[in-house]
Amino acid sequence: MGELKYPVYQPNLNGNEKKYVNECLDSTWISGKGKFIDKFENDFAKYIGVNHATGVCNGTVALHLALEALGIGEGDEVIVPTLTYVASVNAITYTGAKPVFVDSLESTWQLDPEDVITKITSKTKAVLCVHLYGHPCEMKSLVVICEKHGLFLVEDCAEAIGSRYDGEHVGVFGDVATFSFYGNKTITTGEGGMVTTNDETLYERIIHLKGQGLAKYREYWHDAIGYNYRMTNICAAIGLAQLERINTIIEDKIEIANWYREEFKESNFEFHTETENVVHSYWMCTILLPVEIDRRELKEYLLNNGIETRPMFYPVHTMPIYAQKYEKHRVAEYLARRGINLPSYPGLTQTDIQKIVHSLFSYQTLKNGQ
Repeated sequence: MGELKYPVYQPNLNGNEKKYVNECLDSTWISGKGKFIDKFENDFAKYIGVNHATGVCNGTVALHLALEALGIGEGDEVIVPTLTYVASVNAITYTGAKPVFVDSLESTWQLDPEDVITKITSKTKAVLCVHLYGHPCEMKSLVVICEKHGLFLVEDCAEAIGSRYDGEHVGVFGDVATFSFYGNKTITTGEGGMVTTNDETLYERIIHLKGQGLAKYREYWHDAIGYNYRMTNICAAIGLAQLERINTIIEDKIEIANWYREEFKESNFEFHTETENVVHSYWMCTILLPVEIDRRELKEYLLNNGIETRPMFYPVHTMPIYAQKYEKHRVAEYLARRGINLPSYPGLTQTDIQKIVHSLFSYQTLKNGQ
């Protein structure tokens, strides 16, 4: 393997991150209380356009809290796309509910609303939609479906900060939404997440559960089995500094996606495109490979040229922990077989993108010549 020149992702920490973290250290407010937590939560809520936001220690627990606060539990079913990161599905399982998988749309790679309708039963309590790789789901259809059938709508926005649908930020369409700030996300706190909602009662339930079920008006009195899911002041300090530059970061990522799109324009590599009514924030710039290309061989070739890639998520219904019964989700399986994520971090230049794409074309030429 050659020297790694282009990782799949790396955080951009060129703002006030160090300044704010040092302020935490100087003040000794480094744990679950401090001014940066409140400010990060308030500013994040304003950015998304919701009434309430609360910070948590990662995106997976954000999902778990959201489902628990909705009362999802044993005997319930939650509809979820199979083409997603496994955390979306695991969070359902944590509650004792059953994940019910749906296929994807070939056009956007997001969950298929028509397939959602076919999976609704008397046990269905919620639809958990995932804005995969930064492209919004078809929210208009999902809102109508959930309202018609009396279902909760949960938005997993872990990969979609900055993404918009019909002019509104994702995360405002459902009953509750979750975000992730892991080190490879568009903005990061190292480890961290956020739960957002417009429902005050739901917000109070989330706050209650994330802090060990502590009673609101009685010290050290716990009236529910809760969790220690709080965000630290240091994480919030980093997040606040990141949020101050969110618009620039999103603009850079969209520009990188446009450069990739231009380079792939005349090729048989398919770049992830966006529908007309959305803003795709391109957390990951992702392509579908020509069918004749062996993805594992290509990955090794690119790594030897200093370029890191990773495969698209494997459909969760194919994993041993969720494959107790045979299921077929044609589009998700097709996309997952052919998809790879390319370097997508905001520090990339147009020349970098040209070099990365040239390496893909070089591999294709090499294989075609054999």
